[in-house]
Amino acid sequence: MRILTDSNILLRLTQETHPLHRRADSALYALRSRGDEPCVVAQVVYEYWTVCTRPVESENGLGMTVRNTASEMRRLQQLFPVYRDERAIFDRWEELVTRHEVKGKNAHDARIVAAMLHHRLTHLLTFNDSHFKRFTEITVLTPSEVAG
Repeated sequence: MRILTDSNILLRLTQETHPLHRRADSALYALRSRGDEPCVVAQVVYEYWTVCTRPVESENGLGMTVRNTASEMRRLQQLFPVYRDERAIFDRWEELVTRHEVKGKNAHDARIVAAMLHHRLTHLLTFNDSHFKRFTEITVLTPSEVAG
């Protein structure tokens, strides 16, 4: 099964000293061991870039240089198939944010779900399971659930 990997999982993989690094790594190992294929959509890549290049003083910023971020992105793209943006994702996103009354920053999460639906991805691995509870169209998994 293809399982979408959220940006927070990728960010924890990048931060080897982060307390959640091992949990993210273990969850991905567990998925691959059982034959699942972790993947990403373009929105996840955009979010990853944003957080990596955001200053440390800012909300959740890693303060990485553009060069280092680009290098990390190339490495991650070798590990995870990337499902590209397509025009039809916008229509799904608009329907989701309207139906679920999504406001503010949560619209980014709705865009991930829209891309998942478009690419027929049913499962999402994330540390932020509460952000996706409203979307009954998908199944949300946490690293703790996957890796035990």
